[in-house]
Amino acid sequence: MAFNQLTISGYSTALFATWYFVDELSLLLDCGDGVCAGLLQKSRKVKHVFISHADRDHLAGLLQFSQLNSRPGLKIYYPRDSGSFPALERFTTKFDPQVSGAQWIPIGSGEEVQLRDDIVVRTLENRHVKTVAGQLKSLSFFIENRSLKLRPELVGKTGSEIAQLRKNHGQEAISTEHRSSLLAYSADTPIEMDGRYNDVETLIHEATFLRDDEIDPDNPRRNRHSSLEQVLTMVAESNVKRLILGHFSSRYDDADIDQAIRQGCDQRGITIPVFRLLPGQRVTNVLEQENLNRGRNSG
Repeated sequence: MAFNQLTISGYSTALFATWYFVDELSLLLDCGDGVCAGLLQKSRKVKHVFISHADRDHLAGLLQFSQLNSRPGLKIYYPRDSGSFPALERFTTKFDPQVSGAQWIPIGSGEEVQLRDDIVVRTLENRHVKTVAGQLKSLSFFIENRSLKLRPELVGKTGSEIAQLRKNHGQEAISTEHRSSLLAYSADTPIEMDGRYNDVETLIHEATFLRDDEIDPDNPRRNRHSSLEQVLTMVAESNVKRLILGHFSSRYDDADIDQAIRQGCDQRGITIPVFRLLPGQRVTNVLEQENLNRGRNSG
């Protein structure tokens, strides 16, 4: 599977609601208000819901989503130390007694959830929510493709020789696991320059503010988000192949956002395709939108 095989729908406006649905993987990233109205019957396809943190604009859609879609096999993952989710599960069950079957699962940083044989979701802590030492309340998610490749030292062996090795010593004796990052979702977070997005095929990253000077270092709430300028600087050094920008503040006009993206790409020599979710607008297939960086790339 490659990034051009993914159908990503979404809505993302800072303060109001954020959600992204990956059709081919039956995967929902965050569950902000309006997700069911945005997906309609497609919401029944969701099998895995990953909630990044407990801000209301990222989870307020869970009540209706659970009422419409709770069933055996539906799994809702949330940061392990966020008490809002067990409370919401209890309330949901009491509010809708017929709701049953969905599993609410706490998850830590560095853990993996298998979506299918070749696809896993890996979690990684981010710094959006200030916590005491040891607590975890905010996550980013990495959707990875995994495949098995023949060990280099076995190249040239016959099929029967390789089969015998596997029989005697197991699959690990003949193959190694190869991973590639199909999709990364930053969720709400300050910018990270630790290389976590290196070589990701498609990155969904928040860009709440357009400029660095709008992030007030004396306001810790604001300082736990990213600016467009920071995101583009990071992407220019990360070998990301496609970029989806969302979570813009509704204070900005659509034209101002698009102009800032184009100028930022020009200034940093970014040539990859860049897409965006404008404030207040639901997009049914993000990667079929206008590429704002067209003319600067071959994508």
